[in-house]
Amino acid sequence: MKVDYHLHLEEGPYSLRWLDRTNIALGHFYPQREDLHTLDWLKESMERLNERVQKGSYAPEWIDLYLQEAKRKGLSEVGIVDHLYRFKETRAYFEKYMDISDTELGTKQLNWLNQVMTESMGDFVQAITEAKPRWEAEGITLRLGIEADYFAGGEEELAKLLDAYEWDYVIGSVHFLNGWGFDNPDTQQLFTTFDLHHLYEDFFGVVEKAIRSNLFNFVAHLDNLKVFNYRPDENDLLPHYQRIANALVETDTATEVNAGLYYRYPVKEMCPSPKFLDILLQNGVDITTSSDSHFPDDIGAYVDHNTETLLAKGAVKVATYEKRQRILKPLG
Repeated sequence: MKVDYHLHLEEGPYSLRWLDRTNIALGHFYPQREDLHTLDWLKESMERLNERVQKGSYAPEWIDLYLQEAKRKGLSEVGIVDHLYRFKETRAYFEKYMDISDTELGTKQLNWLNQVMTESMGDFVQAITEAKPRWEAEGITLRLGIEADYFAGGEEELAKLLDAYEWDYVIGSVHFLNGWGFDNPDTQQLFTTFDLHHLYEDFFGVVEKAIRSNLFNFVAHLDNLKVFNYRPDENDLLPHYQRIANALVETDTATEVNAGLYYRYPVKEMCPSPKFLDILLQNGVDITTSSDSHFPDDIGAYVDHNTETLLAKGAVKVATYEKRQRILKPLG
């Protein structure tokens, strides 16, 4: 069975680059005329992009492009999530724990939050719930998830936000350290101001707290701090890897093999790294597979590759979810 349990419908910031990437995605499904960059091509592109933006990210037509690609790639189960920071209902949570101070970093991050926080959680839940029978009729199981940013100390507020709806699964993720969104390209220069050994120690401390919070069905991209290739000798990180594996086993929490950093970021490596994955498997951690797609043409990206990797390392089951319950199914 091939599954993709971590993918997104879209998100901003809504730049001209975002429009171009959206046009590329649409072109994957509906190829345009061959005379690229002509006035007619431009008019056609503008018309379909305008329709796409006007209908919004939860339009059935957009969601079902993911279905088309899932069928093409032979996926059996798909879980669609959205980042918690997409939803207006979560503003107080992020404003409390993100750095949005009157500093260069705080100003950048507040601008970013305003750019991406455009949707309603209820609209997202309704859209995926309504899509489930359409996908089932095409032979693919669709699950409803959410990716929730974890902030140490924010467990009570986060639990209340998550309790508002019935999810098939909840992904926990760490994208912030002391209020700094470390995977934002516009703030990556801050890596040069830290001792990387201390930075990674702090990071894995937060990841462990996320796991031990028992808020999540699985915790995503366990070593995504490496996103821009700032990291110490990996052998120095092995004790942290073991620490995380222990926490996952002790709390019966799963994780994923996530391809997002491999094909979208400078580090060009899966999460977790090969050495980290070996330690997780040696400790019996349950794992699912994820593309971390943000556009429909990327759904299932490298799922085949990562499925083969897991099989080669002796894994035989993949984690799937329904109504917050983990269901292990045959891998491959």
